[in-house]
Amino acid sequence: MNIEVVTIGTELLLGFTVDTNGVEIGQALAEAGVRVCRRTSVADQAEAIRDAVSAALGRTGAVLTTGGLGPTRDDITKKCLADLFGARLEFQEKVWQELLQRMAKYGRVPSESNRSQAEVPRGAIVLPNPLGTAPGIWLEGSRGFVIMLPGVPSEMRGLLINQVVPRLRARAGGSVIRSMTLRTTAIPESSLAELLGNIEKAIHPLTLAYLPGLEGVDLRVTAWETSPEIAADRLGAARRTIMERAGPHIYGEGEADLAALVLDRARQASQRIAVAESCTGGMIGERLTAVPGSSDAFVGGVIAYENAVKIRDLGVPAELIATHGAVSQPVVEAMVKGVASRFNTGLAMAVTGIAGPSGATADKPVGLVWYATMVRDKVESSRYVFPGPRENVRARATQATLFQLFRGLDGSEGLPA
Repeated sequence: MNIEVVTIGTELLLGFTVDTNGVEIGQALAEAGVRVCRRTSVADQAEAIRDAVSAALGRTGAVLTTGGLGPTRDDITKKCLADLFGARLEFQEKVWQELLQRMAKYGRVPSESNRSQAEVPRGAIVLPNPLGTAPGIWLEGSRGFVIMLPGVPSEMRGLLINQVVPRLRARAGGSVIRSMTLRTTAIPESSLAELLGNIEKAIHPLTLAYLPGLEGVDLRVTAWETSPEIAADRLGAARRTIMERAGPHIYGEGEADLAALVLDRARQASQRIAVAESCTGGMIGERLTAVPGSSDAFVGGVIAYENAVKIRDLGVPAELIATHGAVSQPVVEAMVKGVASRFNTGLAMAVTGIAGPSGATADKPVGLVWYATMVRDKVESSRYVFPGPRENVRARATQATLFQLFRGLDGSEGLPA
């Protein structure tokens, strides 16, 4: 079953509001076996709303809209779509009384404009909204059906899960659309594609999407419109195939956070972590401390941005910096040893680099980063030139350093098959 989503609101087009509703709708409907095949955003203008919904109905016969159901003058979705279906708006006393009860519960006094929210297109199904004043509406006609939901995310979510998904699941006949995401890092998208080869043929009839970001490339595999059991079997087979080809670069599944995984492995090893950061300026520490409960595995660190701090607080010999420069293998290895010694930890990370846009030399370009990790006195260091502007270099250096410690703690590479 295919459906199109039309998000309504001038603020979406101006960029003042991020359309998080579209993300939640796509995920929830996929679980119900419904494929969102197109998503359109339009302004709070009658002609734009009618044109978008009319075109969508012509393609799929099924449309879900969000926004434009409030009591203000720019909330015109319901009137526009009632006209499109030739359904006159009718005031429903039952809807009005329920709205009054909800407003009274929160000490609110209704205005005259609130009465418009109790107007419903003739023949439509009212979807009760216990979290707000605008009920959802399900309207059907000869051209198909349209589901109207409010734009407030919490209200939209409640109606979507409790009212819309059960109805659509019944129409989809029990099929589902299921996805699995494997998270990779420390490999460019193009290199990953070469490593995987023509994997789409190997995992047919599933589809594979490459989703690159600053922290790595997510691999999303999707099983379309099948039973839950078959979808699970196919996704399991796809996981095994991908692990065989790209296992060393895969660190987690779904929404797994690499920093959280590093902390988990540190706890399993009964070890604590310290960090020494130069070009990343505390980003590794921020990633670790963003994880709830990190204090039982992360001790702290030193932001050694100036060379004097590296020498004074980390014990880096001044002659190393003079001979090799601050961005070098000897210096980063001295940094990781120094921070481990200072905080008395068995695990440590250190990073130094040239994030740009200035500071480069003939043999040390912008983006050059040296990073090192220490696991029980064993030091490993790596050199990489990261692409992109300053913020990208710093974020990628942070991820690479975390991944190196992640692998070092496992004693092997990647996830188990």
